[in-house]
Amino acid sequence: MSVALSAPAPLSVLSEEEELFRQTVREFAETEIGPYVSEMDAEAKMRPDLITKFFELGLMGIEVPEEFGGAGGSIFLATLAIEEMARVDASSAIYVDVHNTLFNNALKRWGSAEQHSRYFPRMTTDLLGGFALSEPASGSDAFALECKAEQDGDDWLLTGRKFWITSGAEAGIFIVFANVDFDKGYKGITAFLVESTFPGFSVGKREKKLGIRASSTVELILESCRVPAANVLGPVGQGYKISIETLNEGRIGIGAQMIGVAQGALDAACQYIKERKQFGKTIAEFQGVQFQIAEMATELEAARLLVYNAARLKDAGLPFTKEAAMAKLFSSTAANRITSTCLELFGGYGYSQEYPAEKFFRDAKIGVIYEGTSNMQLQTIAKLVLK
Repeated sequence: MSVALSAPAPLSVLSEEEELFRQTVREFAETEIGPYVSEMDAEAKMRPDLITKFFELGLMGIEVPEEFGGAGGSIFLATLAIEEMARVDASSAIYVDVHNTLFNNALKRWGSAEQHSRYFPRMTTDLLGGFALSEPASGSDAFALECKAEQDGDDWLLTGRKFWITSGAEAGIFIVFANVDFDKGYKGITAFLVESTFPGFSVGKREKKLGIRASSTVELILESCRVPAANVLGPVGQGYKISIETLNEGRIGIGAQMIGVAQGALDAACQYIKERKQFGKTIAEFQGVQFQIAEMATELEAARLLVYNAARLKDAGLPFTKEAAMAKLFSSTAANRITSTCLELFGGYGYSQEYPAEKFFRDAKIGVIYEGTSNMQLQTIAKLVLK
């Protein structure tokens, strides 16, 4: 007996809703962000009016339930938004990425009903979220953190410093990880919702960076910062679990950033080589250059499929940790190779700030470092493959 089976749609094929969303974000990025990319990069500062527009377009509540003013969408839609924004400006994409894949997702999964009703309406309208895990002596070894939390009546007092905090200069609320009992090791780590207006909270040094310069990266200083007990996120002592599982989702966002950056660089290079003439013909007519373009396009497509697959698995409620690590590992490495080759295709102009290639090249480098270095991704992948 033969059974007719319908072929599943390729994971890269978008639904009508997804394609419309992609086009909307692409047009927004090109028209609203594009004109200010060079200015923001040079000044190392994001335009506040653009962050306001991110909220107005609905980009800051993609997965937030509709009852709280969100779109009730999927991480795949968030992935599309991040990719399309990074294609124009990686710094802008990062604000949308961290807010959605780290803060909102953690609040959605681990927050209480009261926390949802108190914060989600603002997370979709005007309150930017940040994620504060790293510390001066705690990078890849995230659980070596020294930030402590002590109970004081109905409140908690947080003391310590957080480093490399993305969106820290503009965010109004952070998920901060601190240890309530160092004798318990990582089992004492707890997550707290800390508003920037809480007593004892301040923003310290802002980092001067190679790339993603318009995205703020700062130090947070907690000096007996008073946090209400109602702002403990998830169970006390479960912060390690919250951070790990949130970062697993965040790696999909980083992958989306990287394929967007790589696509932007490739688009710019293709346009340039079709216009630039040498030896009586365009650079694009040389077979050696054509082969370079073909190789980059193929590598980019492979990276995109890995990222999309991880997002689809997450939305389907299936295991995705290994696939997310693979997506981040491969896409970040690919973005570094692609942006480097694209810069070289511009020749001497590629080294000039008058052309976009050097910025894509600078913006790509962070992908192999933050939210888990490439070595950490390899460790995660190997552990799950050998399990």
